[in-house]
Amino acid sequence: KSSKREWKPLEDHSCTDVPWLLLFILFCIGMGFICGFSIATGAAARLLSGYDSYGNICGQKNVKVEGIVNSGLDLTHKKYVFFLDPCNIDLVHQRIKSLALCVSACPRKELKTLADIQKFAETNGSTLCSYELLPSEYATDPRAAKLCPKYPVPESAPIPFFHRCAPVNISCYAKFAEALITFVSDSSALHRLISGVMTSKEIIMGLCLLSLVLSMILMVIIRYISRVLVWILTILVILGSLGGTGVLWWLYAKQRISDSAVETQIAKDNLQALLIYAISATVFTVILFLIMLIMRKRVALTIALFHVAGKVFIHLPLLVFQPFWTFFVLILFWTYWITVLLFLGTTGNPVPNEEGFVEFRMVGPLKYMWWYHVVGLVWISEFILACQQMTVAGAVVTYYFTREKRNLPFTPILASVNRLVCYHLGTVAKGSFIITLVKIPRMILMYIHTQLKGKENACARCMLKACICCLWCLEKCLTYLNQNAYTATAINSTNFCTSAKDAFVILVENALRVAAINTVGDFMLFLGKVLIVCSTGLAGIMLLNYQRDYTIWVLPLIIVCLFAFLVAHCFLSIYEMVVDVLFLCFAIDTKYNDGSPGREFYMDKVLMEFVENSRKSMKEAGRGGGAEGRELKPM
Repeated sequence: KSSKREWKPLEDHSCTDVPWLLLFILFCIGMGFICGFSIATGAAARLLSGYDSYGNICGQKNVKVEGIVNSGLDLTHKKYVFFLDPCNIDLVHQRIKSLALCVSACPRKELKTLADIQKFAETNGSTLCSYELLPSEYATDPRAAKLCPKYPVPESAPIPFFHRCAPVNISCYAKFAEALITFVSDSSALHRLISGVMTSKEIIMGLCLLSLVLSMILMVIIRYISRVLVWILTILVILGSLGGTGVLWWLYAKQRISDSAVETQIAKDNLQALLIYAISATVFTVILFLIMLIMRKRVALTIALFHVAGKVFIHLPLLVFQPFWTFFVLILFWTYWITVLLFLGTTGNPVPNEEGFVEFRMVGPLKYMWWYHVVGLVWISEFILACQQMTVAGAVVTYYFTREKRNLPFTPILASVNRLVCYHLGTVAKGSFIITLVKIPRMILMYIHTQLKGKENACARCMLKACICCLWCLEKCLTYLNQNAYTATAINSTNFCTSAKDAFVILVENALRVAAINTVGDFMLFLGKVLIVCSTGLAGIMLLNYQRDYTIWVLPLIIVCLFAFLVAHCFLSIYEMVVDVLFLCFAIDTKYNDGSPGREFYMDKVLMEFVENSRKSMKEAGRGGGAEGRELKPM
């Protein structure tokens, strides 16, 4: 008997990587503790209601802070935070460098003098100067220059739910906007761009919907045009490489003839450079042709897999909506994460700073909760994406290894989700944790590189970039291996390490096929993304052209094209995932089955035709001869 473990698709179901599931649950409990701690220490109230520079929370009675004047005030009727100089933004520390007060109402019109500020206080009962000054003293007290707002006081309005007075005119934040949007030189240009977006919002929404529809249509019809796309790609590569090489040799010959009479050093250098370029292009073209010659028969497998993937979406239409659910869950989690992050920014004990005002700081081990929260962002986000991969893998595996398609479950997607929740959450937690271990060091190195920009020497900069690049490559390789490990887990219900080892062995045995699918297939999907973006952009140009006389439509068109690319990427990445799962199922099917009684193939008839054609070519070339014969030998 063979010592190798047999693959038994969908026959047994058992829980996998339970310790990792328990570890993930404990980690999530820790995330919940951080949220509860920040709310219990008053951070939620400080975030939502706002607080002044003396540590008083607006809209309630406060407790006295030792050593701080104007603290412990009853501000029940003063519900809004007002900054004396709201435009003074510290970009480095990401805060407003201004005295903050609690006021009864925000100034709804511009106040140009101290007299206007005094009149506003007497009329509305909202004192915009520091608490120790009475409204009658605004115009006479010499301290008013420091304790009253910098005038003219811009018109402001309260931010919904957060009770902060924010200037209505965004030109107040010119410095901040300049740091984020470098191409805006004045507020009028920004106003025109924003007005263009607001004027064209119906067209933008319609074009975004169009990109969504085009992506869904492309996922259905791509199996019919995959062969055409492959031929287009092949012809473009051949013409491009031959044309580039021919032009370089033509330029070299022309330069040599024209410079034969003139012997200068510059002419010799140019001629030598052209010769090097022409020889390099020739070598590249020859290598490219050899690779295409070796891969030509494996392209047929890519086309067959794309054809079967189209059938999968017809039998499993809910796969199309998988990006929606994943995106919705990610948005919910990111909203929660940002909310807790804001809570953490206002939690801690009141501490006087150098200026005599109050800041809230965490002391002791609690100040490291930030790092725990950041790790949670990466791990849980990767966990959610891995759940999508496992769900898609489980549904496609169910489709592939069900001989009679009429016997498929009513909803294979829900059946796959049920298996994920009942058996494989631990495997998903372990796989996502491995990606987290690689991603966090890369993020730290990127942060260090950003902070040291312009300060480090060339050698340090080169080493940092090399480390970041290596970690990025490792992350991509591990992500691909994880995806195949999830497929192996969905097939055989084995733990993560066993599944990753089995999947890796299968991929190594079919290395050339993997290369063909990941090059030709990825380029076909890239062409699909380009097609959707170009179609949506063309429709946008035609529709927005009618508004060219009264609005700027450059920004709306950029927004539409970016959204179209994002939508196309989300949908076609699901298609790519389905193709990868189908390939692993096909490789396992051909390795352990040969079509004989008792060992019948599970594959679709399109893939069966590919297998038969491969067998015929093997018989003609001689069984077992060459690399191709060895790769097809298990059939």
